[in-house]
Amino acid sequence: MNRAGLVNSIPWNLFLITLGSLVYSTGINGVVIHHNFITSGIYGLALLIYYESGTFSPSFWYFICNLPLFILGWFFVSRRFFYYTLYGVLAVTFITRFMPLDFQIEQQIYAAVAGGIICGIGSGITLRSLGSAGGLDIIAVILYSRYNIGMGKVSLVANVLLFSLASTYYNPDILIASIILVFISSVALEQVLSLFNQRKVVYVITDFHQEIFDQFKDELRQGATFLKAQGAFSGKDKYIIMTIINNIQLKRLESIVFGVDEDALFIVEDSFNVLGSNFGKRKIY
Repeated sequence: MNRAGLVNSIPWNLFLITLGSLVYSTGINGVVIHHNFITSGIYGLALLIYYESGTFSPSFWYFICNLPLFILGWFFVSRRFFYYTLYGVLAVTFITRFMPLDFQIEQQIYAAVAGGIICGIGSGITLRSLGSAGGLDIIAVILYSRYNIGMGKVSLVANVLLFSLASTYYNPDILIASIILVFISSVALEQVLSLFNQRKVVYVITDFHQEIFDQFKDELRQGATFLKAQGAFSGKDKYIIMTIINNIQLKRLESIVFGVDEDALFIVEDSFNVLGSNFGKRKIY
């Protein structure tokens, strides 16, 4: 099975959602709930309702809060996304309900760091699938796929509203610790999502473009594109080499370039979303 087939396969997506839900639930049950922290999104709202009402469980409120969002997922995304997300919500609901766990982290700041890392990794693993663990992910996917509104913006707005509400109930220490947890969680999530997708876009300005490309092609087995350009001062026509490589190949390419032309200009840019050709395929929910 090729990479595209694996990414779209049911077993692979169920594995990612199950693993992500397990890791996320570990952070909730092992750290978050023992310090009365608030996480981001719908689970954060569920925790707030649970802390204030003292009824049922966070997993119960999490499932209830997701019900209206399921309707949006059914009509505005896809059936496949709906079923994967339903599985993710049920997985988080049952794991957090029936998996007693306590890492016994006493210091509040340490707990916020640990909880943020664990929950962020879990969320990131789940979002690498073609589904989600429900909550704001459903709204974020709808807005991103239809209006290209970034998921981070949706999360930011929702969390501002959530923590504004929580500030009326919570003392400042727990509120600040929860904000630290959410920030660390978002960083961990982004790292997981960009894992294996990090690329470098390299531009090489040189008078020896063909010699550099030939060596680059033979040694690194990579392609490139020649961009036609003109020197602003000299007026000379020249070609800029543009290529996309990973971090491991970067230093080797640098050695090739300056081994051929000591006066070359070597420009590197970060890229986390390269689609098409031999790179990542467009994610279709």
